[in-house]
Order: sequence, then C-alpha cells, then structure tokens
Amino acid sequence: MSHELIEGLFVRYFGNPLLLPLEDASTFRLPQGKAAFTTDSYVVKPLFFPGGNIGRLSVCGTVNDLSMRGAEPLYLSAGFIIEEGFAVADLEKIVVSMSEATHEAGVSIVCGDTKVVERRAADGLYINTAGVGVVPDGVDISVQRALPGDAVIVSGTIGDHGVTVLSQRQSLHFRSPLISDVAPLNRLVRSMLDASPTIRVLRDPTRGGIATTLKEIAGNSSVGIEIDEELIPVSEAVKAACEMLGLDYLYLANEGKLVAVVPEGDAGRVLEAMRGNIYGKNAAIIGHVTQDHPGIVTIRNSYGIKRIVEMLASDQFPRIC
Repeated sequence: MSHELIEGLFVRYFGNPLLLPLEDASTFRLPQGKAAFTTDSYVVKPLFFPGGNIGRLSVCGTVNDLSMRGAEPLYLSAGFIIEEGFAVADLEKIVVSMSEATHEAGVSIVCGDTKVVERRAADGLYINTAGVGVVPDGVDISVQRALPGDAVIVSGTIGDHGVTVLSQRQSLHFRSPLISDVAPLNRLVRSMLDASPTIRVLRDPTRGGIATTLKEIAGNSSVGIEIDEELIPVSEAVKAACEMLGLDYLYLANEGKLVAVVPEGDAGRVLEAMRGNIYGKNAAIIGHVTQDHPGIVTIRNSYGIKRIVEMLASDQFPRIC
C-alpha cells in the first residue's frame, strides 16, 4: 500500500527526471556559485484555510526562506507524516496544491519520505520540506547588513495569514472575506535584485510579524529602525478583526510578504520593480534605518507620538505554520 501511495499519488504529481528513479537520494549538479540550504516543518491547524492549505504553505515557506538570502530556489524535498485514517482525497488536494506551487515557483521536488503513524498521533498531517538554491555572484543579503540611511520596505498588506488562520480555527466570521497571503516570493525577489543587486536585507515576517522581524534586523545589524504607522499597508478586514479581537497587526504572521532593507538611493527603483509583480503590488516604504538607538525599533502614529516596538514575548497564535 505504501508503494501504491507513492507511485499513485506523489510520483503522479511530483514526477520529474531527478525523482523518478526513486533512489535513496537524488544526485544533481548545481550551477557554479554559492549554495543556500534550508529546512522547515509545517504543523498548521486547520490544514485547509482560505487562500491555501498546509501543502501550499510548505512549498512557499521553503522557497521564501531561500529567497530571503537572495538565492534562486532549485530543488525541494518533501516528508509527510500522515495519521492513520487520514482521507486520501484530502491528501490528494494537498499534494495537488504543492504541485501547483512548485510550478509557480519554478522548482522541483526531487526526493521525499512518507510515514504513517497511529490515530491521534499527528493531528492529521505534518509536512517537512527542505530546499536547495544558488546565490548569484555579487549578491550578499544578510540580517547583519542594514546601515543608517537605508529605506525599509514591506511588500504588501500585513497580517492576512495570521487573522485568516485564527478565524478558521475559532469559527469566526467577518463581513469582509479574509484570505491567507501564502505565496512563493522568489520571482518578486529576482525582480528586486534586477533593480538593485545591493539589497542589504530580506526577511519574511512569519511568526511574530513585522515587529519581531524589524527587531531582529535592528539587533543583528546594531542599528535603529524608525517606521511610520500610517505608511504600513493593512487591509480593512485585518484592521477590523484586530480592533474586535484586541490584536496588534504588527505581530500577526505573514506567509507571502517580505521586509526589505535597501540603500536609500535604490529604494525608488526597487519599489517600482516590486509593484510590477502580483505579490508586490501594494509594496510601500514604511521607514528608515538610523544610527540612533541601536537595537531599538520605534513606530510613530498619526499624532506624531513614538513608541518602542518590542519583540513578541509569547507565541500569539500556536500552530500558525
């Protein structure tokens, strides 16, 4: 039955010359240059949510992790831990969404693993993915490279994924539809690097939101960051949900957004390039890097009052990715 599952489902949708031999490991050649390698596990609850599911999330998350180092994602692995009794029809929907995401990102799943565990041992399904990519010559992107004077850009509306998953988990209904932003960002990053190969920092603000991400950048680069609340793109649906539930959208998870720190002189070109991509159409410059107050992030509200933004002290939403 395991062979039937692998050949009838996974090979059917993931099949490619590197995977089809079904060896213990795939072999391939990497273009000359620096490589990037990442891995992540996905345990989101619920498994299906508006805008995606655990399968699309796993592919996009790994593609994005590679992209945040400026790497061109190439190959992924996929490991499935499936609970006994999990519906094959649901598994196929998840695998189909993973296949669609790999085609959108231009990557291949070249190896994988499947394990079935006892009932109530895996909450339905867990997925682990790893990814390999190549960093182009001249690209040096790191959380330690932000410099005073740099512009801080966010690629679009924040908090969509966090509120969407929360609403599904708690059976909350809002007048405006909530849809997760889960998406592969590698082609967006490629267009940004074409506009400015000297981009200093890229981060995807997943768990902990942009507040935690900005705090990490400030701390690792020993700089201060100042942002303007009125410049941060947030959908009306997310704003309404946050007001009703007492949440701060700065700390909400995102799965299809990025934060970029770029030289001030390149900010206009990078922003224009981002807005030409479907996943960057709402990109905005939200602040700048300063030499003042190293390691501290401040936000200014519409009244001109500044407050310090701290890192998320606890996990606001467990099982968000």
